[in-house]
Amino acid sequence: MASGDTLAVFTPHHNEPPATAFATLDTRNAHPVLDFDDATNEDAVFSMVMPQHYGGGGVTVFIGYSMTSAESGDVDIDVAFERIGDQQLDVDADSFAAVNSVDNTTVPATSGLVDVVSVAFTDGADMDSVAAGELFRLKVTRDAVSDTAAGDMELHFVEIRET
Repeated sequence: MASGDTLAVFTPHHNEPPATAFATLDTRNAHPVLDFDDATNEDAVFSMVMPQHYGGGGVTVFIGYSMTSAESGDVDIDVAFERIGDQQLDVDADSFAAVNSVDNTTVPATSGLVDVVSVAFTDGADMDSVAAGELFRLKVTRDAVSDTAAGDMELHFVEIRET
């Protein structure tokens, strides 16, 4: 596999919302989005099997978002991996690794304009040691208590690329 190849793409319809504090499915001009509140940290969770062609290196998570109304301020986004694997995790409880973040991202000056940010992970513990062929979950959180943009953040897509 070449460095930079896509390992996974998630859209709003792939979200498996947690029991509480979850991003809500919405549309913007018929485009599906996940709305993340501006006052409460909310999560979106995506599951998949890491492709067999994953070479075991670091990954970069790209997040495409827009803002419902904000044209100023910044957003903070946290991302974490959870390895499920083969006899690695009792799924009766969450076990996400520590978050990696992209903070103080200035929102686009036009509401609805899609911006793409990236969050890098090194291999190993940084991404919960997820290996090729293993089931894992990815959690995306708007750190609303730390950012300054008013109104919902709208998630359009998440892409994972091997780096």
